[in-house]
Amino acid sequence: MKLNVYDIIKKPLLTEKSSSLESLGKYVFIVSPESNKAQIKKAIEQIFKVEVRGVNIINIHGKTKVFKGRKGKRSGFKKAIITTKDMKKIEFSKGV
Repeated sequence: MKLNVYDIIKKPLLTEKSSSLESLGKYVFIVSPESNKAQIKKAIEQIFKVEVRGVNIINIHGKTKVFKGRKGKRSGFKKAIITTKDMKKIEFSKGV
């Protein structure tokens, strides 16, 4: 199955920790579980018009929680940490 660039990059992950990484030129995105590093790099470069130096991928497994006395499971997701060349800024309001 061929993925569109907007299918690969789902949304930016805006947390306190990811905001502190922006000063290092690193940005965090939630990505499609079927995507790989090469596809993610290509999609970021096409959407945001920046050069990507590195891509790190982390699979986050869903936690088992108790909801109103019943066991349930949160969904897992895949996140990618993107490092830009020359610490270029990514404007989230422009691309996605």
